[in-house]
Amino acid sequence: MALKEGRWPFVWVVKGAEAGELSSSSGGGQGIVVAWAPQTKVLAHRAVGCFVTHGGWNSTLEAVAAGVPMVVYPQWSDQPTNAKLVEDVFGVGVRVRANGDGRMIIGSEEMGRAIREVMDGPKSEQIKGNARRLKIAAGEAVAAGGEGTSEVSVRKFVDEIVGRSCSSSGPCCGGEGIS
Repeated sequence: MALKEGRWPFVWVVKGAEAGELSSSSGGGQGIVVAWAPQTKVLAHRAVGCFVTHGGWNSTLEAVAAGVPMVVYPQWSDQPTNAKLVEDVFGVGVRVRANGDGRMIIGSEEMGRAIREVMDGPKSEQIKGNARRLKIAAGEAVAAGGEGTSEVSVRKFVDEIVGRSCSSSGPCCGGEGIS
């Protein structure tokens, strides 16, 4: 198992039937296995060096907001697209590769390679720096006070929709945009 063979402490959240198959001692003394953890709080802890995830959008955004590099093993839906964003567009992590037999099975060697690449590989400092910069950009995008790019974009979108649905002098908006 890549986590036990590595030299990094870990928290492994295992849900469902698999949780019963693993005991809390499965961490081999350097990690713990739990059925649940408060993900955003864990990711926000300064000791977290890497987040291994399927790459669902919520988890991806939570890792970005925390500035934590990712190892992504996508399986379905939006996960492959998110993994591409993480690795190729934002440069805040790496994607693990399936064994090539058509099944989404990741060998421990591949998982270990990906974790090492993020934690202390040749590109790890670049990945970690990108994660820190993206955290700052994400925070600025949702900044309070209406100056963040997210709020500005939503305001412009609403103004455009309202402007299209009534004339500038029509009764629905009195010729004024949303403020």
